[in-house]
Amino acid sequence: MAKEVVANTGAMYNALTNGSKIVGKIFADSDFRIDGEVEGTISCSGKVVIGQKGYLKGSITCINAEVVGTVEGDINVSEMLSLRSTAVIKGDVKTKILVIEPNAEFNGTCTMSNNDAKVVTE
Repeated sequence: MAKEVVANTGAMYNALTNGSKIVGKIFADSDFRIDGEVEGTISCSGKVVIGQKGYLKGSITCINAEVVGTVEGDINVSEMLSLRSTAVIKGDVKTKILVIEPNAEFNGTCTMSNNDAKVVTE
């Protein structure tokens, strides 16, 4: 009799949907998508995605990030930060790789190096 093989085809991630708001600190071991509003800090051991309707007033520390919405605060990414055409960033950025699409707004400073973002988990 053959053994049944179970494959995990979907990635595990957390999400905050449109219409939801969190005030405080978020700690995530896997990817995190924000389509709602966050006032505070995000510390993630994976990728953070700020969706088109997503809004963050605070800071992000993570491995990779993609911003499609708005971030007012500092972003510390150890690998790659992607700013899509609808992104609005008001704050300082530290990253290894920065990708900015035309029409994205970025007001702040950027430091690029082999930055190892220190992700704090509780």
